[in-house]
Amino acid sequence: MATEHLFHVALARDWQAAQEAGDYRVSSLGRTLAEEGFLHACYAHQWPGVLAAYYADVEEPLVLLEIDRDRLDVPLVVEAPAGSGPGSDEFPHVYGPLPLVAVVAVRPLR
Repeated sequence: MATEHLFHVALARDWQAAQEAGDYRVSSLGRTLAEEGFLHACYAHQWPGVLAAYYADVEEPLVLLEIDRDRLDVPLVVEAPAGSGPGSDEFPHVYGPLPLVAVVAVRPLR
């Protein structure tokens, strides 16, 4: 049985830098792994909402990273966002650098 893939919205330039560096370390728009402690990810049904809520005003090119969780070599924790109430959507958080081999597709957005 195939494992559900995860997704991450990224600036195209951050993804390009990751290819040169050997791994991806941007948690979310304007926040690094070192600052946040994990990389934000989401499920297929969640990424359009993330795009609308956090990237609506971004004018530079964006990409959608599709992540095979079975290829991660760092912990993955599914949890509700900090400060959210009971019944809130839970999101997958990647607790370490994202290895390039775990990214199985990159799609341009907008």
